[in-house]
Amino acid sequence: MTETGSQFEELFGDPRWAPAIIRATVLEAAHPQVGAALIDSSTFVTHPWRRLRNTVVSLQRMFGPDDEVRRREAARLNRLHARLKGTDAHRRPYDALDPAVRAWVVATLFESGVTMFRLSGQPLEQDVMERLYAGFRAYLAALDGDADQLPPTLQEFWPYYDRVIEQELENTEAMRIILYRLFDHLPAPPLLHGLPTLWAAGRAVAGPLLGAVTVASLPEPFRRKAGLPELPGAQTLMQGVYLGAGLARFLPDGWLRPEAVIDLLTLSPDSDDPRARTISALRDRMKRAGALVRLLAPLPPEREPGTATVSWRSAEEFFREVLDQTGNGYLDWPDLAAMAREIAGRLDLDEPAETRLYDAFAAWWRELQAALDTDGDGRVSASEYAAAVPSLAGPALIRVAEVLFDVTDANGDQRVDAAEYRALFRTGFRRDVPGADGTYTRAEFVRGFLAFMSGRERSTPYDPLLADA
Repeated sequence: MTETGSQFEELFGDPRWAPAIIRATVLEAAHPQVGAALIDSSTFVTHPWRRLRNTVVSLQRMFGPDDEVRRREAARLNRLHARLKGTDAHRRPYDALDPAVRAWVVATLFESGVTMFRLSGQPLEQDVMERLYAGFRAYLAALDGDADQLPPTLQEFWPYYDRVIEQELENTEAMRIILYRLFDHLPAPPLLHGLPTLWAAGRAVAGPLLGAVTVASLPEPFRRKAGLPELPGAQTLMQGVYLGAGLARFLPDGWLRPEAVIDLLTLSPDSDDPRARTISALRDRMKRAGALVRLLAPLPPEREPGTATVSWRSAEEFFREVLDQTGNGYLDWPDLAAMAREIAGRLDLDEPAETRLYDAFAAWWRELQAALDTDGDGRVSASEYAAAVPSLAGPALIRVAEVLFDVTDANGDQRVDAAEYRALFRTGFRRDVPGADGTYTRAEFVRGFLAFMSGRERSTPYDPLLADA
């Protein structure tokens, strides 16, 4: 995949890929199985920036030059998808490992890439398109072991694509959320925490624009089938967006590398990363601008990250910001599974460490369910949680903390050093965290996790891990 990898690096590094990947995500979510999995288990509404960063990292691993990294990532994705199965609101089964469904996801990426070039006035030559298609089939083969669910030739791909749109796609809830809720209610990235007015003003303009551009770029048969209205002038606006994004390619190399942009957006302003100093200066400037906007449209103040060493959430805040990872208003197993998934992904865990982590979170969920699910509906509501005002530091949560320490302690020396700490939290030690020898002991690590989870203490390392968007 070396030659193919270079093609994908060019594709994914193109600024036009940003609106194209949104388009592909909408078409994926319109498949009933994908849509059901997103609704039940995904954090794309409450933690979209985290989800975006994880997607970029995964694509880099899959299309990079290292065969071993690619093998490990494919195995990790397969384990992740194996845990995503159930039934949708119409009692239809879904399974993220369904070969046909996975083929459709890859198909949307390929077709959206081709559309990206066409909409920006640079349609691909036939031979280039065929090589790109072969690369996406190789990607599917790396995941599934073969690519038989996608047609063998580009000529056969287009009838397949049209057939899936006509016969299988639906106006799903997940698709509607992406188009009409996610853009309009997109939470601020960590870079813009503390600037709610400025973020809300920008989102009020960009949200509807992104939605209109995305709808206009979708295949016309699908728009008609799903009843998606196209606003007057949307086609012109869409082409302008793609052409404008294409001009960004002429900026100096590295300015718009996807991983650099995502890292910047998800970087906490009080991080020890050198770029944080630049962000802090930028935030000061934006605060001054935001103060002018607040005079005209005041909004409730938002918590400043890192303004105090310790502060506390109410039970309702803790439930909403930390426990309810999927944003459906309830605490259930997919929420704790999302926590385990984020941790396993950050640490790039392999078996059996990943299973140990999931098992620990599953035991904690059973403990929570037994203690808090008073109406027996199989999940915990915000009111049930708040009414109990529980002390969550039971045996199962302590076991989660112990396992989390074990998987973070990669070299097994019973201490978390600076490199291991950074792998989990993406930041360095705080002055008040490590021991005298510059490491983090098991007792200190467990105590910090339990303080965050059971005491609802705001914590610089754990907030970006589990609470930030």
